[in-house]
Amino acid sequence: MKYAIIELQGKQYRVQEGDQLAVDRLDQDSFTKDKMTVEQVLLVRTDKDTKVGAPYVAGAKVTLKFVQDQRGDKIDVRQYKAKSRYRRHMGHRQADTMLEVAEIAA
Repeated sequence: MKYAIIELQGKQYRVQEGDQLAVDRLDQDSFTKDKMTVEQVLLVRTDKDTKVGAPYVAGAKVTLKFVQDQRGDKIDVRQYKAKSRYRRHMGHRQADTMLEVAEIAA
């Protein structure tokens, strides 16, 4: 079982080849031919060994493939203040980008 822990947009994700993950919306400028390479790899684990970076593993790369842009589930945001007749209701849908892990190279 081969997996890696990467840092993308200030967040850490555990990824395996073939996995799909939803991250905050990325610009299309980040991709070249619908692929992007992440070199901020914190850990790479294979069946034989484990490489831990300080802070990043030297020479390790994870290739991500663009799948689609989407919007997340709607959440309700409500505000209420007692004794003042103040009520406020809003909704929010986070913009996401779906990525597929194409390759983990260590």
